Amino acid sequence: MRVLMTGATGFIGRAIARVLLDAGHVLVCAVRNPDRLDLGPGHWRALQADFAAVPDSAWWQPHLQGIDAVVNAVGIIRETPGQSFDALHLRAPAELFRACAAVGVKTVIQISALGADTQARSRYHLSKKAADDALRAGPVAGAIVLPSVVYGPQGASAAMFNSMAAAPMLALPQSGRMLVQPVHLDDVTHGVLALLESPPCPMATIAFVGPKPMGMATYLRELRRALGIAGPLAVLALPTPLFMAGAALAAHVPGSILDAETAGMLLRGNAAPADDFERLLGRAPRPVSSFVDAALAAPLRMQAVLGVWLPMLRVALALLWIWTGVVSLGLDPVQGSDPLWARMNLAGGTATLALYGAAAVNILLGVLTLACPLRWRRPVWLAQFALIGGCTVLITVLLPEYWLHPFGPLSKNLPLLAAIGMLWALEPRRPVPGHPVSRRAK
Repeated sequence: MRVLMTGATGFIGRAIARVLLDAGHVLVCAVRNPDRLDLGPGHWRALQADFAAVPDSAWWQPHLQGIDAVVNAVGIIRETPGQSFDALHLRAPAELFRACAAVGVKTVIQISALGADTQARSRYHLSKKAADDALRAGPVAGAIVLPSVVYGPQGASAAMFNSMAAAPMLALPQSGRMLVQPVHLDDVTHGVLALLESPPCPMATIAFVGPKPMGMATYLRELRRALGIAGPLAVLALPTPLFMAGAALAAHVPGSILDAETAGMLLRGNAAPADDFERLLGRAPRPVSSFVDAALAAPLRMQAVLGVWLPMLRVALALLWIWTGVVSLGLDPVQGSDPLWARMNLAGGTATLALYGAAAVNILLGVLTLACPLRWRRPVWLAQFALIGGCTVLITVLLPEYWLHPFGPLSKNLPLLAAIGMLWALEPRRPVPGHPVSRRAK
């Protein structure tokens, strides 16, 4: 079967495309940037098409010649400049569906979202529902797929939920009782494959959901057990107004998936009967307890734990640097540093200048730890490592008795050096200009 696939560079779309290729289908992948597409072995090619520009039906029709089915998996969770719900979720898919009807494409699968119904309030759900309605109004057979929360090892949302599950304590609105019905990515892809191979007629709407609804807190606790993370997950009640205020602030954080609308979607819940999906798969969907494959449990657990503790470590280090600088600027008696300066043959104004200069450097490093651009992070970690290491050596030579101090002013530098070394090692490498990127397979 020849299938035109949209959204093949996305999380769900790429997984669907890979399953279709493994099943022997031939794909034409309509994507905004063909250079980003690499599906590995199989019969596929890229077609440059920007949904944000809303290609019309006339543009699509020649590209649909000889196509047996279309799978539309384009979707965004939040709008960004040039990427609107109206264009990507509604107007561009509607033009594609109109072209399918005009040229006689037999089957269309629309990947929508659970919650795109008559109770929808968010622009995300309303735009998805409008496209679903446009497809239902046409003559083409196929299905509208409504996935709940989709879990897959490489997904950004799965990484977020893994990190939440790894936390020692969470504060959630409604104490985490809002309903979700998580579904594994493998079940979603195999469900789409089943729909393509036996398309419903007339158009069907099927919720792709896990075997049963559960509260968000229950989902996270089950995910915690599946990841093999020891200890319970305590969940505190977060007042809903406070949660919504936090979501409004998060909307201004680059890369955040949380804003007032996604927060409202979470509070609404996300569950539906699983009967139709079970019949489609010929079995029950995977429960959360089997979401994490044994071979992936260890790396996913490490990723989840780092996702929780690395940001906390950065904040703790920043506060340490800043507080050390503030204390040195006057909270601690200046004469407390005199023995060290005397051993270095510094006294009077020179010693005071050295003290305040060191304090300024401490505060600067603290601020950079919190707010420096990504390209500066590795040098900042190296500067911290060098400063702490150099001071440790210097004080060891000049004031070796500090190693015997009961509060451990020098020995505490050792775990600090280890923590900073880990942060340096975990920073991603910057791309090398001109370095060849992987080309897509044909």
